[in-house]
Amino acid sequence: MTFGKCLLAAVAGLATAPAWAQEFPSRPITLVVPFAPGGLADQVGRVLATQMEKTLHQPIVVTNRPGAGGAIGTAAVARAPADGHTLLISLTSHLILPEAERMQGKKPTYELEQFQPVARITYEPTVLMGAMRPEDATVDKIVARARAKPGSVSYSSTGYFANAHVGVDGFAQAAGIQLLHVPYQGGSQALMAVAGGQVDLSTGGPATAATFAKSGKVKALAILGTDRLPSMPDVPTLKELGYDSTYYVWSGLFAPAGTPPAVMAALRASVRAAANDADFKRNLERMEATLAYQDGPEFGGFLKEEGKRLHAVVGKMNAPATP
Repeated sequence: MTFGKCLLAAVAGLATAPAWAQEFPSRPITLVVPFAPGGLADQVGRVLATQMEKTLHQPIVVTNRPGAGGAIGTAAVARAPADGHTLLISLTSHLILPEAERMQGKKPTYELEQFQPVARITYEPTVLMGAMRPEDATVDKIVARARAKPGSVSYSSTGYFANAHVGVDGFAQAAGIQLLHVPYQGGSQALMAVAGGQVDLSTGGPATAATFAKSGKVKALAILGTDRLPSMPDVPTLKELGYDSTYYVWSGLFAPAGTPPAVMAALRASVRAAANDADFKRNLERMEATLAYQDGPEFGGFLKEEGKRLHAVVGKMNAPATP
């Protein structure tokens, strides 16, 4: 279906909606990024907002509300009026945090049922990176060292149940080894820890891993995806090496649960137009992010299956001690 037909369908839906919905958007839209500026969600959110403004004809204000691994900003959107004027762009950890909080005996800051998926934007595997040491030159050498002395191999992340924590722990589960988790407060600190040799391993997106590997600061050891990456053709996948473990980071747009169907249709049509826009594609390419658009219903099905898989990994992880 062309964008013109999609927009007509959205308009037709609005004709039967309440008066307030017919005016959507009637004022500027707030797009909440539940992480600090500069990360994947922030970058994707800003270029997406610019494109969506062209079809929705209202400003979209990107607001960073970091804290608690993304839970604080996410919860704020969950509590917002379900009228389409407050949206969330989040990452894979969106699926993990409620389950992780339950594991720690806490009431989840938000629940997945409090959101409706608008669209998935990007989707790419993470890359396992290692410090530049001869004894850690391959995944098999690292596994052998960890088996010989459990807990002797360390890895960095941006916090408990963050992407690197879950991704590396999933690999450890598949390999049957015990690793030492060392959380840091930010992504740059976690990466510099492995580049400086303070920890042995970490993960990052393809662009980050390629940049650090080319600089000679780290070695790209394996792809946590089903296929090798064109940018790193010589780096094998974990599955090729015999470890059944994958971890992808996606970015997606969400609205609060209860947002009227006509408003959801207008939002979905706007994102679809952005995904087909040449400028938007070029901006993602400059960020070295991989466009993997999914419309709301398809994205919703993906989230259900991805949630089951990730919850199985998280359920086997050790929860941090609580005060």
